[in-house]
Amino acid sequence: MFTHVTVGANDVEASRRFYDAALGALGIDPAAGPDARGRFWWRTPRGAFAIGTPLDGEPACHANGGTLGFHAKTPEMVQAFHDAGVAAGGTAIEDPPGERNGPFGNLILAYLRDPSGNKICAMHRPG
Repeated sequence: MFTHVTVGANDVEASRRFYDAALGALGIDPAAGPDARGRFWWRTPRGAFAIGTPLDGEPACHANGGTLGFHAKTPEMVQAFHDAGVAAGGTAIEDPPGERNGPFGNLILAYLRDPSGNKICAMHRPG
């Protein structure tokens, strides 16, 4: 459904290190960039994700109630995403990484806040 997602970052370098670590744990290559506008991009066959300072010059802020979810191929990748993200300056939030049973079935989830406060998640759906 989505082609790309971009989030703002107040400290682009800290956010780049965080996402290189957290997304690297999911098997995603390090960021390309910066592009002409100072953004860093992570690309996969399923879409792209970018960070950068807001183009309007205002401070970056997170979306209250918003979450960005990243696909994890295995349950172990969910834990690795969490551990790498925390080690790279992220903050663990919500329940510890693990299985949740809800309206969408059983899921393996881990939630973090990035250095700019954006809420992200790694999710594995057991087959």
